[in-house]
Amino acid sequence: MRTAEVKRRFLAHFEANGHTVVPSAPLPAIDDPNLLFINAGMVQFVPYFLGQQSAPFKRAVSVQKCIRTPDIDEVGKTSRHGTFFQMNGNFSFGDYFKAEAIKLSWELITNPIESGGFGIDPEKIWATVYLDDDESIEYWRNVGLPAERIVRRGKADNFWSMGIPGPCGPCSEIYVDRGPAYGQEGGPAVDEDRYMEIWNNVFMQFERGPGTDKENYPILGELPAKNIDTGMGLERMASIMQGVDNLYEIDEVRPLIDKACEMTGKRYNVTHTHTASESHPDDVRLRVIADHVRTALMLIGDGVTPSNEGRGYVLRRIMRRSIRAMRLLGWQEQALPQLLPVARDCMAPSYPELATDFERISQYAYAEEDAFLSTLRAGTTILDTAIAETKQASGATLAGDKAFQLHDTYGFPIDLTLEIAAEQGLSVDTDGFRALMAEQRKRAKADAQARKTGHADLSAYRGSLEAGGEVQFTGYAEIARESRVRSLLTPTGEALTVAGEGDLIELVLDTTPFYAEGGGQQADTGFITVGSGRVQVLDVQKPIPGLIVHKVKVLSGEVRAGEAGFAEIDITRRKAISRAHTATHLVHQTMRNFLGEAATQAGSLNAPGRLRFDFNTPGAVPGSVLVDVEQKINEVLLEDLEVRAFLTSQAEARAMGAMALFGEKYGDVVRVVEVGEYARELCGGTHTERSGQLGLVKILSESSIGSGVRRVEALVGLDAFSYLAKEHLLVSRLAELYRVPNDQVADRVEQTVAQLRDAERELEKMRAQMVLAGAASLAGAATDLGGIAFVGTEAPEGAGANDVRTLAQEVRGKIAADRPGVVAVAARANGKASLIVAVNGAARARGLDASALVKGALSGRGGGNADLAQGGGLPAEEAPKLLAAVENAVRQAA
Repeated sequence: MRTAEVKRRFLAHFEANGHTVVPSAPLPAIDDPNLLFINAGMVQFVPYFLGQQSAPFKRAVSVQKCIRTPDIDEVGKTSRHGTFFQMNGNFSFGDYFKAEAIKLSWELITNPIESGGFGIDPEKIWATVYLDDDESIEYWRNVGLPAERIVRRGKADNFWSMGIPGPCGPCSEIYVDRGPAYGQEGGPAVDEDRYMEIWNNVFMQFERGPGTDKENYPILGELPAKNIDTGMGLERMASIMQGVDNLYEIDEVRPLIDKACEMTGKRYNVTHTHTASESHPDDVRLRVIADHVRTALMLIGDGVTPSNEGRGYVLRRIMRRSIRAMRLLGWQEQALPQLLPVARDCMAPSYPELATDFERISQYAYAEEDAFLSTLRAGTTILDTAIAETKQASGATLAGDKAFQLHDTYGFPIDLTLEIAAEQGLSVDTDGFRALMAEQRKRAKADAQARKTGHADLSAYRGSLEAGGEVQFTGYAEIARESRVRSLLTPTGEALTVAGEGDLIELVLDTTPFYAEGGGQQADTGFITVGSGRVQVLDVQKPIPGLIVHKVKVLSGEVRAGEAGFAEIDITRRKAISRAHTATHLVHQTMRNFLGEAATQAGSLNAPGRLRFDFNTPGAVPGSVLVDVEQKINEVLLEDLEVRAFLTSQAEARAMGAMALFGEKYGDVVRVVEVGEYARELCGGTHTERSGQLGLVKILSESSIGSGVRRVEALVGLDAFSYLAKEHLLVSRLAELYRVPNDQVADRVEQTVAQLRDAERELEKMRAQMVLAGAASLAGAATDLGGIAFVGTEAPEGAGANDVRTLAQEVRGKIAADRPGVVAVAARANGKASLIVAVNGAARARGLDASALVKGALSGRGGGNADLAQGGGLPAEEAPKLLAAVENAVRQAA
């Protein structure tokens, strides 16, 4: 049974039992700051479990794309760990609970294949329950599972949470006995390779607080309702139904292993072992390649691009591990151009967008592999130098800090460092390396833990939402309205009954015309009159879905909870922001028109009169293209197209060609904003009524903000006009100074710059000649210090660093080769003194070292080698003292 069929049967079974089919959310589509990716099927339903929002259905079923990376080093070594996986889940929001959840899962697993089930022999089924969960044991007995195959387990195994504050509860896991060929008899507590977990029924009824691991966290209380959250690993179930050993060998993954074998000449599972933990190292590498290439495909498909932080860093690490694994198998060329299309063909039947968007996906993937191969080449050069220095010092072990620097700074894998060092007869201080890695992880963990407040600090907001329901936003149709103050809060979330003049507080209205910051659009500002008080709205946010919170300052009088008020936004600011937001849509569409569908939005800022638009593209946008983009946008403004916003179904919006942003989760009903027939996009922001109201759009700049991500900044309306007016005045002034027409100013400026550069080069030559002119006379006047010729001098004022270095070398060269010579040149520049020391071979034979002389004069600072070294940083007036210090050191050495 193919994986797609396992998925279809799961959805059909629960749909037939009254569940609404909910599509998978994109991998990065999460509101929780503690998670980089969706890591469980229930993540998109958290607001329903917590009671923050009313679920639009009592029962739901989904197959959710997930990413988990904490156990990335275990990928390929066990049959249980995969980075990307798909989680089949059925959910109940205050509807059914333990009894029906167990019954529904048992029926699907054991019903015959011809009846729509999976047809697994009931004699092979085991279940685990939480220690004191007698109810679940009774329900398992009721469906026919004997007591000897029901196992009680502790909190670490059978009490589930997301790992952060939020909903949690006891669970009951379902296992399949794969037989004695896979391990020991005795149930899941004895061997989880033989007894494979395929399903987890979570009885979601509590809310947990922050904690450090799976067992140590407080239970804050019960959830508003008892819920069901289950997860059946699609890949695990597919491995059972296909009769293969592990998730790497199912139809969606095995072709990648086969392709890697074909490329490298390796064979998979030569030892024919059923247990992943007993596999040959090459088998582990092949599984890593298959898992990570598929994961990279799915992440880039959902809009994540490689970078050095956050989600992009996870993607980069995953890709580099797969590329490294291919190298360890003997493949030295680019691997992804052959592997990624195989992953696409495996996954496109379930996710057709991977095929239609493959050009964009492959551009990012192949560029990242090119960059990493360059990193490997550069890292190898640096490693070769470190190895040579270690050998020169007669060492047998490469320092741990060197290995860590290669890993941390250059992304050079430690296993590659170990391999290359071993080839050169060296070991690596792995203890030192691990200690530095542990320090880094400790710092990162402490930083992450500091952010893990989860939902624990949102109780005041949830209380306001529960008491009054969702706050209605009326700002699309009006700029002012009467409303009532639902609640007052301090900035730290404590409830208030009254606030007075000068207080900074948070205020919640029943309805509001104020737009809360979101979708790249800045929040509205304005004023609210409440009773005898008047407040200034400084910011508006949505701390939890459905709740709009105004951050305000009380200007006069008193403000009390429960009082009626009148809210009015700053209409001038709103209009300026709306013009910028409409302009952003036009920039987005026009960039796609000129650069292709891959130029998708990666972020934006819509502020009064200006916009910032980030978009995905592999390289810089040519200046000529930017000119064409700007011209096309302003042509659209001249057409004065109608800007229309309307609600429709997500399916209908996509059928109309409306653009949706990668990583965003949209509900069944979406808001579409269209500018005539030119641009159509899903958007919750505010806009102008017609494109002509933008007046003018002027693109200021285009630059890189990360690997594969570019940024355009532009001005809109009067801000754009004012900018061009100032630019015109500047050009006119330059034309007046040059006495040429405006259109010739650029040429004349270019000529002037070229002339200045030529003059600077001539001056540099003259300075160098002046500096070097006295080299012979300085050498001839050298002081004899016990048989050592010593020259100490200050460089002429204005001499550059290169000139000073050349002077020291020239003077040294004028001293007879068989006469020991030391040359010290001091220089003053920008209020600081610097020192360069040059030592010839005869002086080095006498034990003199340029680096030691510099460090002695500068109290340990400076660097270089035995024949030439330099340093600086002291006040300029210290220059003579530096020369005297070197002279004294030479005299003592003589």
